[in-house]
Amino acid sequence: MNKRDQQIELQSTIICPECGYESKERMLTDSCQYFWACPNCSKIIKPKKEDCCVFCSYGDNPCPSVQKHSF
Repeated sequence: MNKRDQQIELQSTIICPECGYESKERMLTDSCQYFWACPNCSKIIKPKKEDCCVFCSYGDNPCPSVQKHSF
């Protein structure tokens, strides 16, 4: 499959590191999301030190900007 055939995934399921709650979220296409409030425990989650956003740290799909660079 070539680069043109690959599509950016715009949804990711985040798993809260505090309570384990899973939430399907739509990702931003023009910036990284640094904060995420868990809808279950209300904890404000930040990315791990080496990651750019909460999707890269706790999601099942990395953010669109990271996906672009992996093609």
